[in-house]
Amino acid sequence: MLASSQPALTFRQTLGQLRDSRFLAILLFGFCSGFPWVLHGSVLTLWLQESGLSRSAIGFFGAIATVYALNWMWAPFVDRLPLPFFTRRLGQRRSWIMLCLMLMALCVLGLATSDPSDNLVRVSLFALAIAVLSATLDISVDAYRITLFSRAEMDAKMPYAAAMSTAGWWAGYGFIGGAFAIALGGETIGMSWDRVYLVLGGVIGGLILLVPLTPRPVSEDEEAATALAARTEATSVGNWLQTTLIAPFAEFFRRCGFQLALSILLFLLLFRLGEAMLGRMSLVFYVEVGFSRDEISLYQQFFGGLVTVGFSILGAMINTRFGVIRGLFVAGVAMASANLMFALIAVVGPNVNLLMLALFVDNFFQAFATVAFVSFISYFTSRTYTGTQYALLASISNFGRTTLAAGSGFVIDALGGDWATFFILTTFMVLPGLGLLVWVGRLLPAYSEKRAPGG
Repeated sequence: MLASSQPALTFRQTLGQLRDSRFLAILLFGFCSGFPWVLHGSVLTLWLQESGLSRSAIGFFGAIATVYALNWMWAPFVDRLPLPFFTRRLGQRRSWIMLCLMLMALCVLGLATSDPSDNLVRVSLFALAIAVLSATLDISVDAYRITLFSRAEMDAKMPYAAAMSTAGWWAGYGFIGGAFAIALGGETIGMSWDRVYLVLGGVIGGLILLVPLTPRPVSEDEEAATALAARTEATSVGNWLQTTLIAPFAEFFRRCGFQLALSILLFLLLFRLGEAMLGRMSLVFYVEVGFSRDEISLYQQFFGGLVTVGFSILGAMINTRFGVIRGLFVAGVAMASANLMFALIAVVGPNVNLLMLALFVDNFFQAFATVAFVSFISYFTSRTYTGTQYALLASISNFGRTTLAAGSGFVIDALGGDWATFFILTTFMVLPGLGLLVWVGRLLPAYSEKRAPGG
């Protein structure tokens, strides 16, 4: 799946793959993962900017998303700890998804009764709580997607599962969730941001009702037995820590080997840093360059998200045929180059046609890269420690996308608001990641040869 090509599928065969009803559940849970970024990200960014916060403050405010880089710390509990009442009826993965969505709805109501101008600390705490719940939800969503298919189905199904997850995520964050939320607070509708959050709380309520309708992974029964055996053996605190916390990480390094494992982790950290620096400050940039909130809703959220969703399936087809390593390399170069188009917008001003072209190119290759990225991480995830290991690998990437990228506002201020230079700098940030990707590609054949069929 990563380096060697699969037999090319026709468009009709691809549609045949997607007739599998399990992909609808993956699409729904992808939406559940993307939607919280509207709550603590895009909508909150505009609310903070409207309240008078500086670019540096808004950028560092985004550091609350650092919890996405830390969720591996509690992933073992989400992987193994059953929830009273919920787990027996919904299974391990869906029970945690349900709990997180219910608590998130309460936090959204808390934001709806807050005002950053009066009590920024209160707003920060609710936003942080939403980010923590969202990061916890992601653990189960990712594990659900992987365990929904057998190991024999992985190579054929996983790129399309990644595509559906990407489509759902961008539907939640972009062309449905984000565009809808920003349009509500835009110039035409003009709803206050606190009322926007009330509406968004209702959306989460609808998602909660859909969770029990999704299929339960068959492999969860095996996982439950494994977890029970592990708890039985863990007669002391030391044994419990070894089984629950240390074993998943030790198994990853043992299976991959230290050299490949370290290369993978460094690649995940650096590959999407430039894209994250752009993404964190994009809404601030659009407002400062002269675009209205209605235009941001229509073009950046709706049009951009729609492009990403539309090309996710194409990305899966290409990655299945040519391999994920090649796909990631091409997408990395293209995404970095697309940043130069935003530098041009900074010079030209609020030109809608140029914005649409830039968003088309950027989101096309974002879809391509995201599908490959999810498939890449899934490939190196053990079936025994699915949620924990996926959370570990994804959190490394999230650290670059959240904590490191939180300084983007400070960089803009240090450049004196020179957005063009900022975007040029983000273009060159992809080079270390591409070098590591080439190195991982060279180490991969040896790993593939010794990879256990059920690993």
